[in-house]
Amino acid sequence: MVKLRKQSSRQSSAMISFQNVSKKFGSAFALEDINLEIKQGEFVFIVGPSGAGKSTLLRILTREILPSEGKVVIGHEDITKIKDSSIPHFRRQVGVVFQDFKLLDDRTVFENVALTLEVQGKSDGETAKMVEHTLKLVEIWDKRNLFPRQLSGGEQQRTAIARAIVGKPDIVLADEPTGDLDPKTAWGVIQLLNEINSWGTTVLMATHNQEIVNTLKRRVIKLKSGKIASDNKEGKYE
Repeated sequence: MVKLRKQSSRQSSAMISFQNVSKKFGSAFALEDINLEIKQGEFVFIVGPSGAGKSTLLRILTREILPSEGKVVIGHEDITKIKDSSIPHFRRQVGVVFQDFKLLDDRTVFENVALTLEVQGKSDGETAKMVEHTLKLVEIWDKRNLFPRQLSGGEQQRTAIARAIVGKPDIVLADEPTGDLDPKTAWGVIQLLNEINSWGTTVLMATHNQEIVNTLKRRVIKLKSGKIASDNKEGKYE
């Protein structure tokens, strides 16, 4: 794998803090009284059964939804108080990788990744240079003119990762990124996320994959019924 260029000038904005955070849908708690701190540059697994609150926690971090109670701070900013007009700028700090890729079928690999930079107002020249660099990093530059339907599952996920990281975010959130992949391809994706973390980028990954969690021995936060059941520095999937 091509080595990713480390970024040493990280700011403290990658620090994440949940302070007494609860989220209700109707009368039911999806998250309840979550208190949690994640340091800059950590790689953290979020585990737990379906319905435990993993995806809800990640959706709060992208400001897709708001908590019903509590504060969520990234850096020194309470993101629950960000004005709607400022949300697109905030989201430049956060790259997201989904299980089902969420690529645009009518755009090529290059165009899917470039869209992130176009939204940020980058020039055509700068966009082309950054997309080429990123696609080479994730080893799919040779697929740049293909459409998602022409790619394997692993190639689609690498494209999704490229899209998430091309803008050099402080945080990468991965929601079951290996769920639909065969074991060999899944490990390739994990190797890539691990390499991204070596930049100093904070990575949060929600997963059911016990083998990956147990092998990497990173911090593991287990959710159960919307609450933190355990939080271990070098944990296992229990």
